[in-house]
Amino acid sequence: MAFWCQRDSYAREFTTTVVSCCPAELQTEGSNGKKEVLSGFQVVLEDTVLFPEGGGQPDDRGTINDISVLRVTRRGEQADHFTQTPLDPGSQVLVRVDWERRFDHMQQHSGQHLITAVADHLFKLKTTSWELGRFRSAIELDTPSMTAEQVAAIEQSVNEKIRDRLPVNVRELSLDDPEVEQVSGRGLPDDHAGPIRVVNIEGVDSNMCCGTHVSNLSDLQVIKILGTEKGKKNRTNLIFLSGNRVLKWMERSHGTEKALTALLKCGAEDHVEAVKKLQNSTKILQKNNLNLLRDLAVHIAHSLRNSPDWGGVVILHRKEGDSEFMNIIANEIGSEETLLFLTVGDEKGGGLFLLAGPPASVETLGPRVAEVLEGKGAGKKGRFQGKATKMSRRMEAQALLQDYISTQSAKE
Repeated sequence: MAFWCQRDSYAREFTTTVVSCCPAELQTEGSNGKKEVLSGFQVVLEDTVLFPEGGGQPDDRGTINDISVLRVTRRGEQADHFTQTPLDPGSQVLVRVDWERRFDHMQQHSGQHLITAVADHLFKLKTTSWELGRFRSAIELDTPSMTAEQVAAIEQSVNEKIRDRLPVNVRELSLDDPEVEQVSGRGLPDDHAGPIRVVNIEGVDSNMCCGTHVSNLSDLQVIKILGTEKGKKNRTNLIFLSGNRVLKWMERSHGTEKALTALLKCGAEDHVEAVKKLQNSTKILQKNNLNLLRDLAVHIAHSLRNSPDWGGVVILHRKEGDSEFMNIIANEIGSEETLLFLTVGDEKGGGLFLLAGPPASVETLGPRVAEVLEGKGAGKKGRFQGKATKMSRRMEAQALLQDYISTQSAKE
């Protein structure tokens, strides 16, 4: 059975009847990136204008009587619509599709068919899989590499065919139709039911596919191939944009170009050179800064070593610094008789810490200091260092160390 969305990819709404509505759960990704399980209902309709995922194409979004449909999946000859509001079986409902999402998927999917056919025709490059991503799509080609000339030739050819306004039509064939053997495709899913859909780009390609497609290549507007990336199993991924995605990409690129022009105080043609100069200047400044920090660390180490307060627990905190800065101080002091507690970072935020001194004491106190600072760390041979998330609790860590030294002194 072909759904209404497959028979008419341009249909934006459709009236149908609810067949069943059963409690269900949907695993989804929340705004914080963590998996969430939503409780709701699996709704089956007599027919649907919402495409269930398949053929590399994601599922549609839309509404049933203004109730949001959060997922559409195919199960044999029926489509399951997940909603968080129940619908009465037997009731008539109006189904609407999120047209912007649907048309975008149509442009990318038909674009993939066109690129796949042209790559095969021009260079015998076979498509092994493809991915319709949120921002860009990728076609996996069975070749270890592609030349820039091949990529340019494919891009030129597909856009010529778009300008030729070639028709795209869909036919349905029965499984026992001899013509099925002549149609390209990567096989049918195990639970496939009903006739086989064949998407035909006039004079270019004929391919089995369950997805939604444009009716004419002119609806693709334009295809931009962004380049290639190394794929799995010695294959190459061809990255592309089709239709409205090209316009959005150009808009973003133009916005970035304008922002860089304002920041770098030069025209777009000089951006790369200007950034290179900034990178070189930054490297020199970082090197000079590192040398100064090293000199400062040595000076601080000598000052601490010669301080009248030397002994017991020696404490130092600086807002600026890094692990190397703290280790230089510890190396310069080089004492295993005194506990050295060094911290760097914002006192109201996170930072780094280092505890050095008698190995047995450091081994005991290191994890406890990390716990107080709500951080993590590791150590060996009289050193324990790590990251802290609550540098504001530094005084508590100092008190812990001083109590330990006092207890040890009392025992002696």
